[in-house]
Amino acid sequence: MFTPYISRALKPTTSLFLASLMLLIPVTGSASLEMSKPEKQGVSSEKLTRLSELSKQYVDEGRVTGIVNLVLRNGEVIHYEATGNRGADDPSPMQVDDLFRIYSMTKPITAVAAMQLYEQGKFQLSDPVTKFVPELKGLKVLNASGQFEPVAREMTMHQLLMHTTGMSYGFAAATDAVDQRYAMADLWAAKDLDELAVRIGQLPLKFHPGDRWHYSVAVDITGIVVQRLSGQPFDEYLEEHIFAPLGMTDTFFEVPESERERFVPNHFINPETGALTDTQYAPPPFSYRDGVAMIDYFDVSLFSGGGGLVSTAMDYAKFSEMMRRGGSFNGARILGPKTVAFMTKNHLAEDSMLDSWGEKPTDDIGRPGFGFGLGFGVVTDSTAISIMGSDGEYNWGGAAGTVFWIDPVEEVVAISMIQLMQSPWPLRSDVKVAVYQALSETYEK
Repeated sequence: MFTPYISRALKPTTSLFLASLMLLIPVTGSASLEMSKPEKQGVSSEKLTRLSELSKQYVDEGRVTGIVNLVLRNGEVIHYEATGNRGADDPSPMQVDDLFRIYSMTKPITAVAAMQLYEQGKFQLSDPVTKFVPELKGLKVLNASGQFEPVAREMTMHQLLMHTTGMSYGFAAATDAVDQRYAMADLWAAKDLDELAVRIGQLPLKFHPGDRWHYSVAVDITGIVVQRLSGQPFDEYLEEHIFAPLGMTDTFFEVPESERERFVPNHFINPETGALTDTQYAPPPFSYRDGVAMIDYFDVSLFSGGGGLVSTAMDYAKFSEMMRRGGSFNGARILGPKTVAFMTKNHLAEDSMLDSWGEKPTDDIGRPGFGFGLGFGVVTDSTAISIMGSDGEYNWGGAAGTVFWIDPVEEVVAISMIQLMQSPWPLRSDVKVAVYQALSETYEK
């Protein structure tokens, strides 16, 4: 049964009453996104209940403790639902306005910030990164023979936004010499972005810039560039130039004390019991124990452009709608439409494979037909990736299982929020089937 949320103080007698009520009023906290009957947007209400059933199945089978799904078509909300509980140790019901660690879903936001400065002529994509981050001068490649060699070419801003820099994350420290050094560098213990740049500048590259795609800390370097070119602290830049104009009032690096009751616990699958377990109980061998999962969100000085933000499904929908609408939303022009189109094209060569990434933010990585733009994964051939959708879709996800996609052909935006590190579940694929099978009208020509 669809049980949307209006207010923590409101306890409706039936979900049917509340669902009907929501069709008549703007979504809480936004005058720009309103509920619509699915049929008005070419979607079957009856078939869309499959998404509710899917969410319930995920919870009932113990895959997740809870989930929030938000789906829009033509800019109208057609599904907005919370299912399950907030956490393994928190039996309170999940609410649609709960706060989630979005990890790498921070990256598209950082890319948008950078491209705002690009539009202003602050940099060219061909510029060397060292022009703005001199801490990276003198980087060397650690080759397969264990030898250090000078880079064949300078790392560019274009490569930074495409993940073709040769940098890494350190997730394969058990088997990879470069990743071992990343793990030992304790990057996330840096007190601020300037110190992070110094630490990254002391690490070798996995390959020469531009040689291939590899998921990495490149977008954290992008955040440093934004901070230095704008002359504003990175968090303040995002607030002034993206969050405030879009009405994203629930997106931040540091969770305000007044909002901490909405902050959903994070989880991992306990390898000994197979049960969902709060990450605060993760044993030291758990690879995220002292890294990504254990970030302190209550006293933040290192503003990670690659994975530091907390947000809600509705806030991320506002950002996604801005992209779908060509860079404008809520009366604010964030990017030009040509810039959005440029960012969401595939920028990788055909022989570049997205097969080494360090975390699993999307089900599509490693499959033919999936490329990368500037901050977004891009579907170039939906039949090749064997996941229902449209050519030209762009998307990404986060380390705790959050996912989103934007389909400019079918005018669909979808966001799914969970909190499960290293999630093995094909959430994006499952949600996409549930959404697309409900379309009664298609815009594909």
